[in-house]
Amino acid sequence: MEENKRWWKESVVYQIYPRSFKDSDGDGIGDINGIIEKLDYLKNLGIDVIWLSPVYQSPNDDNGYDISDYQAIMQEFGTMEDFDRMLAAAHERGIRIMMDLVVNHTSDEHKWFMESRRSKDNPYRDYYIWREAKDGKEPNNWGSCFSGSAWKYDKATDMYYLHLFSEKQPDLNWDNETVRKEVFNMMAWWLEKGVDGFRMDVISMISKVPGLPDGPKEKGALFGDFSPYVINGPHVHDYLKEMRREVLSKYDTITVGETAGVTVQEAEKYAADDESELNMVFQFEQNDLDGGEHSKWNLKKIYLPDLKAVFNRWQTYLEGKAWNSLYWNNHDQPRVVSRFGNDSSEYRELSAKMLATCLHMMKGTPYIYQGEELGMTNVPFESIDEFRDIESINAYHEFTENNIIAPDDMMKYLRYKSRDNARTPMQWDEGKNAGFTTGTPWIKVNPNYTRINAKEQLGREDSVFHYYRKLIELRKKNPIIVYGKFELLLPEDEDIFMYARNYGDEQLLVLCNFSDKVRKMEIPDEFVKGDIWISNYEDVTADKEISLRAYEAVVLHI
Repeated sequence: MEENKRWWKESVVYQIYPRSFKDSDGDGIGDINGIIEKLDYLKNLGIDVIWLSPVYQSPNDDNGYDISDYQAIMQEFGTMEDFDRMLAAAHERGIRIMMDLVVNHTSDEHKWFMESRRSKDNPYRDYYIWREAKDGKEPNNWGSCFSGSAWKYDKATDMYYLHLFSEKQPDLNWDNETVRKEVFNMMAWWLEKGVDGFRMDVISMISKVPGLPDGPKEKGALFGDFSPYVINGPHVHDYLKEMRREVLSKYDTITVGETAGVTVQEAEKYAADDESELNMVFQFEQNDLDGGEHSKWNLKKIYLPDLKAVFNRWQTYLEGKAWNSLYWNNHDQPRVVSRFGNDSSEYRELSAKMLATCLHMMKGTPYIYQGEELGMTNVPFESIDEFRDIESINAYHEFTENNIIAPDDMMKYLRYKSRDNARTPMQWDEGKNAGFTTGTPWIKVNPNYTRINAKEQLGREDSVFHYYRKLIELRKKNPIIVYGKFELLLPEDEDIFMYARNYGDEQLLVLCNFSDKVRKMEIPDEFVKGDIWISNYEDVTADKEISLRAYEAVVLHI
């Protein structure tokens, strides 16, 4: 079947976390004018779309994912005039802007919620999920994603409201048609302004099972798991089809849903090729592989055959049915080179390039998280006081104060897995504060910025930055990278990730060594003497037998 071709399938997306990208006014917080300053850097990299993490007005309990006004800009980031200038400047450079849409919940300082909590008969009451106490306690046993109960008691009306995240993030009631209309009108307002689409935060959680039953509780757990009654809920696809009908179908947009708990079968509905809902989704299976007894808090390394199995399932199941998004990290995940690669000075650049090759040669739309193109690493945080992420801080206190995890161990886990690893300032140059700000940064700068920074890499042809540029150029010129079918080879190998791509008469072979060992490999006969499209070592020859060096990546084309 001929592939349904779309510009967003052929794009490369770059995520900006505005607070940490570039500060233009010296207050220590990145801002919109800082983004404008760096648009030429992104144009040089070759990306097509910026995914902009939230810049809306917010009290900032969860770094902007708690929105108090969807049609205003957070003061720290600038003004709506600044935003309009950024949008125009990006479009002049052929770069589209995808906004972060956070509509599972609002801030408790949003006017809707401030009205909703006033009284039981307030017109906004049903915009949120309110319940009576049950046996003098919370309405059910659900725990929040950010520790503690998912319910907050509100004295004014002697009832509880649901917050699956922070207590300052009350969940919207999507079963209320007026709420949906409010959201759709707001989306249309942004699209009329000229934005090009939306990344939809926790969109798989907007529809809850009626009755909100208690969740299953693991042994020793303080709270029940809400997932079975919230994730991919009963009306989520109805509501997204309605969103497509009422808003998205009227504009040429890019849409991606953050869909925790999504299966390939569900993804086929969310991201079907008929574009009845979204263009693609983010799945979490690859990032959940190193979970354990205490959720993500551990030092476990992912077993490569398991990682390959996840990618293979998504690549093959969605073939011809739905579209994949490809990512290693984002604002919620630690740095990929520290997690899946090797961030030692000897192997950091090699493994960063290898990981980039492995991902960007697959089928789907690739996402680059700011600093990934430099091989930025996790951060040597020294104390809990250096963290800013609500999830990390709450988890530290919950696990250490209940004597579940020793403080020293918890600090190790945070240094490995905390979201703040991705949120330290972008490393622009070797000057003060990595060139991010002339003031005091809102969060510490990774001390390795004197070695790892954009200025140094822009001036060096063999840098990680220039390697990403080359990968992006290859994708733009060669439809096989965008549209070719994926075939996993050597699924059980514990060091080598090898796969083929097929498109018409063309074939690609992608070889990636995820280890620091030299591995002798036999390559399929047809690829002997194939063209070497890209590799992260200088002297590569494609013979029947190939010795893959530590973290080596090679792409062969016939």
